[in-house]
Amino acid sequence: MTERHIPGLSLAVILDGVIVKVKGYGLSNIENKTFVNPETIFQSGSLGKQFTATAILQLKEEGKLKLDDKISKYFLGTPTTWQNITIRNLLTHTSGIPDIPEDSTGINLQNNYTEQELLKIAMKLPLDFKTGEKWAYSNTGYVILGILIHQITGKFYGEILKEKIFSPLSMETIRIINEPDIILNRSSGYELKDGEWKNQSWVAPTLNTTADGSLYLTILDLIKWDAAITKEKILDHEDLQSMVTPVRLNNDSLHPYGFAWFLNSVNGHKAFQHSGSWQGFNNYIERFPNDKLTIIVLTNLNPSSPGLIAMDIAALYIPELSRPKVSVIKDDNAVMTNLITELFKNPLATDFNNELFSKDAIPKIKALTVSNNSLLKTFGQVLNVMTLENVRINQSKYLIKYKVGSRVALITKNNIGQIIDIVSEAE
Repeated sequence: MTERHIPGLSLAVILDGVIVKVKGYGLSNIENKTFVNPETIFQSGSLGKQFTATAILQLKEEGKLKLDDKISKYFLGTPTTWQNITIRNLLTHTSGIPDIPEDSTGINLQNNYTEQELLKIAMKLPLDFKTGEKWAYSNTGYVILGILIHQITGKFYGEILKEKIFSPLSMETIRIINEPDIILNRSSGYELKDGEWKNQSWVAPTLNTTADGSLYLTILDLIKWDAAITKEKILDHEDLQSMVTPVRLNNDSLHPYGFAWFLNSVNGHKAFQHSGSWQGFNNYIERFPNDKLTIIVLTNLNPSSPGLIAMDIAALYIPELSRPKVSVIKDDNAVMTNLITELFKNPLATDFNNELFSKDAIPKIKALTVSNNSLLKTFGQVLNVMTLENVRINQSKYLIKYKVGSRVALITKNNIGQIIDIVSEAE
């Protein structure tokens, strides 16, 4: 926590159905010096998508919808580009509908919007790709699922979650975000700017009630949620399995995402995980079903790398889950290293006409650089860039040390050594 400057953290470890640890650490509110405990309330971010997906599957079990229904069946005036989009596409992020931009063509986070206004804005956006052709994370898709739940049931999706999930599972504190309400044990969310804590940015109330992840919850709520999944309390076995089945794309390939769960393997151990980031909160849940281990980490700092914290904690209980150590090696390409250093020091000043970039990849890399600029600024000054050992052909790996924390950059090159992709992640 100290290394990542995290004010407060809530942790749960469940092993073989037994809660072996549930504890709060640090401050829930810096100004008032209140401490985190298991009853401390955090914002969910995209962890809330799991409840939206579950509500959709419950409606399926009730015969009120089919996952392969076209969404045009439920909404009037859908554009022709949406003609092949199904409910399943929204659940699996394969619709092609992009995130609504925060500009004149999209939304202003300080303005309120009705569900119908958000739907109309989404309908005007061009698809990023042909439906089912690719996978791309889309918050908009889950916003639409919440509107769909309202359309089918006649009730706000939050009411449906309470009636069909939260109350039956005795999840006593989880609820839709409502900033004006008096809520006991509510924590504050924080961001780092130039290495200093700042309060979260304000968001208009209606944009904090959408189905892509707008919940207040505690670690105790999520412990009950984990038990409900394990004991198959809330959905039929078949539907629970569908949530952790990889989506099949149009070309018949599989992408490791189900319904609100990323699907992967850690050192040969099957794992299901999801993160959530919003308004100064950054959270993570990871389930190792074959090992009967679940790790849940809630933090009130965004970004805070809760996934890495969860993995390191998981390794304490199952050593085979330990992350491989990174090894610094001698730099054998100073020109490339200098370019990467400048790219991470000042992303927006990067010269993309540099011959080290593949011309075909420049638009994609430039877009990623612009979108990551705000995130990278939160870490403060770049102190050092080191070359890391990497066994893959046509790839280079770098460790970027910041004033606050560090990132690992993975650079993919074509056969003539030009950069075609850049990915950065927490160390």
